[in-house]
Amino acid sequence: MADATAVTRDCPAVADLTWMKRQLVQVVYGNQNWSTSAQGVTPAYPQVRSWPVAAGRFFDAKDEAGAVPVALLGQTVVDHLFEPGEDPIGTVIRVKNVPFEVIGILARKGQTGWGQDQDDIVIMPFSTAERRVLGTQILGTVDMIVAAAATADVLPKVEPQIRALLRERHRIPSGQDDDFTVRDLNEIAEASKNASAVMMNLLLSVASVSLLVGGIGIMNIMLVSVTERTREIGVRLAVGARTGHILLQFLVEATALSLVGGAAGIVLGFAATRLIAHLAQWPTLLSAPAAAGAFLVAGAIGIFFGFYPARRAARLDPIAALRYE
Repeated sequence: MADATAVTRDCPAVADLTWMKRQLVQVVYGNQNWSTSAQGVTPAYPQVRSWPVAAGRFFDAKDEAGAVPVALLGQTVVDHLFEPGEDPIGTVIRVKNVPFEVIGILARKGQTGWGQDQDDIVIMPFSTAERRVLGTQILGTVDMIVAAAATADVLPKVEPQIRALLRERHRIPSGQDDDFTVRDLNEIAEASKNASAVMMNLLLSVASVSLLVGGIGIMNIMLVSVTERTREIGVRLAVGARTGHILLQFLVEATALSLVGGAAGIVLGFAATRLIAHLAQWPTLLSAPAAAGAFLVAGAIGIFFGFYPARRAARLDPIAALRYE
């Protein structure tokens, strides 16, 4: 806590900050219970995290000073502890067998870039968490300090100022590693973006191989079809069909074959997504433009890989085709 206070006082690039202590706990209400993350924070938490209160109020400095057992719940905790339509404000829950009055509900925050549910949380005053619920070996120790920059322009100056101040306060000699970690959310976002790009490229590679294999399969099937229907093609050419008609016929067949496969893949993907979401309780998003794009790509694959068999059929000699056995 002394480090946090010093950062607020001596780092001009920092506008505000909060500190926290967190732990995985069991929360009980009536005959319902839920395992969630309990965080002891300061009253500045909603401003620093830009996390408004959807209902009720946030605790104030008086609650913090008196270690009052009050709590705010994330939307996920509300969904698991309370019945639909039930108002949690004013109810009493138990966190590690300590009764807490619910004074507020946090607005829905959603998942982080790495899939963590931010709404699965119980917020309480730091002093309450430290002295009555989570405990500590030494009073005033924190698990994390979250700082907000004064403006976006000074953001690059925040990390160097904090690092220099903490090294001085912790008496770390020059050349020795830090005994703390300073993380910039922009760096975390960039790392998440790079990881997503790598995953996307990997998926594109796998999909490209799948499309290539499927396209070769369509081409082979159409070549077999041309061979088996050589006499039919000869008859059509003999009665007046042009090469363009034969070419179009086999292109349409190849495209229809690939589109049927694409439609089956979309249906199976939709069903598998719904099944996984139901069994694992994961939120999923199905993109209609992506499904439509996949369907069109399937048609394009049919046209591309079906062109050679169609061209081969269209260029058959009518006399040779009629004599083919």
